[in-house]
Amino acid sequence: MRPQMRRQKAEGRRQKRFFLFLLSLSLHPLLFLLYPSLIFPLHPATAQTIQDRKVEADRLLQQGIQQIQTNQLPAAVQSLEQALTIYRQLQHRPGEGAALIGLGETNLRLGNVVKALELSQQALAIAKELNNPEMEKFARQVLQAAQIADNPQKREADRLLQQGTQQIQTNQLPAAVQSLEQALTLYRRLQHRAGEGAALIGLCETNLRLGNPAKALELSQQALAIAKELNSAEMEKLARQVLQAAQIATNPQKREADRLLQQGTQQIQTNQLQVAIQSLKQARTLYRQLKHRPGEGAALIGLGETNLRLGNIAKALELSQQAIAIAKELNNSEIEKLAQQVLDAAQQITNSNVPASFQKVEADRLLQQGIQQYQTSQFEAAFQSWQQALQIYRGIKARLGEGRVLSNLGLAYRAIGNYGKATEFHEQALAITREIKDRQGEGNALGNLGSAYFLLGNYSRATEFYEQHLTIAKQIKDRGGESNALDGLGLAYRALGNYGKAIEFHEQALAIAREIKDRQGEGNALGNLGLAYGALGNYGKAIEFHEQALAIAKQIKDRGGESSALDGLGLAYRDLGNYGKAIEFHEQALAITREIKNRQGEGNALGNLGSAYFLLGNYSRAIEFHEQALAITREIKNRQGEGSILGNLGVAYRTLGNYGKAIEFHEQALAIAREVKAREREGTNLGNLGLAYFSLGNYGKAIEFHEQALAVARQIKNQQGEGIALNNLGNALFKSGNLVVAIKTLMDGVATWELLRQTGAENDANKVSIFEQQTVTYRTLQKVLVAQNQPNAALEIAERGRARAFVELLAQRLSGQEATSLIPQAQQASMTLKGTKPPTLQEIQQIARAQNATLVQYSVIFDDFQIQGKEEARQSELYIWVIPPQDDITFRKVDLKPLWQQQNTNLAQLVVQSREGMGVRGRADVEVALSPEFLKRQQEKQTRNLKQLHQLLIAPIAPLLPQDPNQRVIFMPQGELFLVPFPALLDANGTALIEQHTILTAPSIQVLELTRQQRDRLTSRQSVAGKSLIVGNPTMPKVVTQLGDTPVQLSDLPGAKQEALAIAQLLNTQAITGQQATKTAIAQQMPNARLIHFATHGLLDDVKGLGVPGAIALAPAGNGQLNDGLLTAAEILEMKLNAELVVLSACDTGRGRITGDGVIGLSRSLITAGVPSIIVSLWKVPDDSTAFLMTEFYQNLQKTPDKAQALRQAMLTTKQKYPEPLNWAAFTLIGEAE
Repeated sequence: MRPQMRRQKAEGRRQKRFFLFLLSLSLHPLLFLLYPSLIFPLHPATAQTIQDRKVEADRLLQQGIQQIQTNQLPAAVQSLEQALTIYRQLQHRPGEGAALIGLGETNLRLGNVVKALELSQQALAIAKELNNPEMEKFARQVLQAAQIADNPQKREADRLLQQGTQQIQTNQLPAAVQSLEQALTLYRRLQHRAGEGAALIGLCETNLRLGNPAKALELSQQALAIAKELNSAEMEKLARQVLQAAQIATNPQKREADRLLQQGTQQIQTNQLQVAIQSLKQARTLYRQLKHRPGEGAALIGLGETNLRLGNIAKALELSQQAIAIAKELNNSEIEKLAQQVLDAAQQITNSNVPASFQKVEADRLLQQGIQQYQTSQFEAAFQSWQQALQIYRGIKARLGEGRVLSNLGLAYRAIGNYGKATEFHEQALAITREIKDRQGEGNALGNLGSAYFLLGNYSRATEFYEQHLTIAKQIKDRGGESNALDGLGLAYRALGNYGKAIEFHEQALAIAREIKDRQGEGNALGNLGLAYGALGNYGKAIEFHEQALAIAKQIKDRGGESSALDGLGLAYRDLGNYGKAIEFHEQALAITREIKNRQGEGNALGNLGSAYFLLGNYSRAIEFHEQALAITREIKNRQGEGSILGNLGVAYRTLGNYGKAIEFHEQALAIAREVKAREREGTNLGNLGLAYFSLGNYGKAIEFHEQALAVARQIKNQQGEGIALNNLGNALFKSGNLVVAIKTLMDGVATWELLRQTGAENDANKVSIFEQQTVTYRTLQKVLVAQNQPNAALEIAERGRARAFVELLAQRLSGQEATSLIPQAQQASMTLKGTKPPTLQEIQQIARAQNATLVQYSVIFDDFQIQGKEEARQSELYIWVIPPQDDITFRKVDLKPLWQQQNTNLAQLVVQSREGMGVRGRADVEVALSPEFLKRQQEKQTRNLKQLHQLLIAPIAPLLPQDPNQRVIFMPQGELFLVPFPALLDANGTALIEQHTILTAPSIQVLELTRQQRDRLTSRQSVAGKSLIVGNPTMPKVVTQLGDTPVQLSDLPGAKQEALAIAQLLNTQAITGQQATKTAIAQQMPNARLIHFATHGLLDDVKGLGVPGAIALAPAGNGQLNDGLLTAAEILEMKLNAELVVLSACDTGRGRITGDGVIGLSRSLITAGVPSIIVSLWKVPDDSTAFLMTEFYQNLQKTPDKAQALRQAMLTTKQKYPEPLNWAAFTLIGEAE
């Protein structure tokens, strides 16, 4: 109620003064000032000039003292130093001492503690010399204050006081108590009474807010005693204020009266008018007994308002007049103003001549007032305004106005997270618009219902309402409404995981917004496109759209839109892994929300900051931001936001290993989700509770919650949620020992993920992004099958769970059914593409026979372990399957736990160490002279690492590999194993693997079959041999590898030019080098080449932010475009090539972004473009050995069509001349040998 609001404002002013006092204490630790009494009597001088100088010194001293008192500290230093100089020239010791004390005080305030110590010691010496007790007293005071300020304990006490003050301001009350109690302890230890008093006032304030009035009373009395002792008027004033508040709060009758007044206020706001009268009458009776006139006046105003709403006009007149009398008695203008408003309204209604049109004007005013309150997050005030408007509209039967108010009430309830209540109001509004045939209003109501159901997590229902809105908008040619409906559909489809469809709708919304010049709508559509591309993992595109949205918001001065765009940028950079940049954007968004007083936006920004710090691993900071966000959501009664933040806190505490706390938060979040009927959130919180109980080892409870989460996901048709629930449920069943049901559950999970990939993504990058999130289900299913002694079935799942997006893309290219914008997505999803079905065990064996090679498939398996009281996923085992061309499949597993349990490493680190041990460096790196001792140690480390990798990866299957070194072994690595230098692995005798076997690699077994089909396609097409395309050391471009970075000039590679010339001579063609090797020229020739060789720089980065990393450096065209001259993996992906072999003699061309779908990079793009055989480098290889190896390779290739044999022999020959693995082991053949 209004009187309550007035009291809250007064309380806010008192708190503000309190905070300022604490701040002043922390900034100015010295509480006394120099007064004129420090000017000591001076002896008269005989010479007039000396007397004049003495007068000038006294004036400067007095001026310096006044400047200290008015806080003009730099000016005070100047005045006092001039005075000190004159006093010293006159050898006037009393004046010198006074000036030194003043300078000590000033330096202390300026933070120059050491200088203050020095000056006060000098002053003390003079005081003792003059036997001047008053000077000695002041000098000692400054000295002691400086000594305290120089004390690290004092600095820590000040810091804790400042921290406690800020925590009170942000309502982190338990944390504030902790900070202030620590400060109090330190101040008492230091006997710093001023600090002690400030800390006591802070603790009193905090305890008062926490509902501990008895404690507050005790503390305020202690603070008051200190204030009197120090004769500090400001401290005494604050202590008395808090003491009085505590005394009132400890009176049980006063507390009950306040509670009843607050209850009555809330009952009015929720239209419970009869019970409001009862509450307010009881409050009035208690206030009268206490003779608390302000409370009585507030209760009378509330009773007047309630009677007015109930139509008891005469009673309202009487009560408001009584309230006015009390206000005048108290000389309280605020109570008088509020009472007069009730009186005026009652008098207007009693006037029977007031026409309905006048009442409508008042209702319209209240409607507009509510809108303004809503826009500034004053939701309670908006509710009150709209409820009053609703009563008037209904009284005069203004159905249009009634519908608009109901619609706004729905929006307000949506804003505070009460989506169930929001749908009720929007449904009432919809009924009225249909009754009065307001088609535009009907469309808006349908759109609002769509948004409410979207926020409830019922996306299919939301889609229905958005589609109805879209239909009406098209019928009445409401282009703005059409754009809004399309944007809503985009949001719903994104939530359903159908990102392609989402982008399509947002693009349509964007086009309409631009057509009708709706700049705000344009910004919204751009922001939504950014979110959709971010969900796909296409962060470059996401950032681009958010930046456009930000630019529009700035142009139209839409500070709210600006904040949203900054938050969107923060989310994109967060998902990109650039948490520092994310925090920077979220902080900017936070600043704007605070500037425009958008409390909901402020809570969102704080929550996003919490999430960024969580991903950064700074869990305490994450919890701090989430707690601030939680306080805001509770303040504005945003129940959905509150639930989300509680869920985030639960996740943070579970990560910290505090599972009890995590369960507590998730249970609170679940209760809120059910209260506001947010079904998706309900499912998420059920799943999080399942995970927390899983971490505790309570698998029965975990299964119970995951089953509930699964039921919710299926009810609301949330495929993503269903897949997650099935994965978690399957894992819990596995841990509980129920393997049969676990297998069925995880198989259902795999089926769910595969359906989602078909319907939710229409291009390769999208499918890769989606699959990246789903690989854990395939790995868990492998574990369960192996535990049930079904290793061959586990192999089928291992193959089914890798390179699926790659397989589908290759199959599309081969079948000519590549997805285009001309083919409807539903039709694309229904196509049965050749080769996309995962191979069965028999088909896997057939592929081994067709390749005439032994296939080796690896799978790295993780498990959950308790590490220092926290659950962590660590590498557990390595599964290896050997598929020979003729015999049965054999399964082996290797225990990886000793790596991290005993050696403090893991498989990924071991791979990195093996590369570092070989001294991997770039072509253009500077040679460094290394000592023989260092080289020896490096050699020993290299040998150890390569032997250990052999022991893990090869030794368990060595007897199963072919004995004939000319027979092929094709490795299908996983994850970090893609970077293993297989040819260089050493057995116990020091023999390299390349000496024993002919080695190839492939992303998966099924990809091998598809590259074989590519080879057959080329063989049938190419009756005439194509030319060779040899490129070496182009004129190097300038490149930007990270968004926003400065372009860097790539270095020249003269060795690469010599390599290209030598190979071109061998192949009887001309090498293209220097300025001739432009991207345009090379790209034009690539489709017609039979063999392509690149000797240039290779980049690992996703230079366009499209999710497809990797690029080949070619000569720039000089067009001024960013990264002019880079032929990117994404561009190669769109080509149609006819080469039988591409050799990437560039640096690191075999590397890329390792995903659940394999390595995304240059080799993958080239195979997709039609090339069946690729030779790539796993690291940067020295010039001489590269040129030698490549020359040997092409010479061998002229003798034999077997590329794998040609490469093996070239490696062995190079190894003889350049024995270090760095020089010969980097290259690997991917795909077909012949």
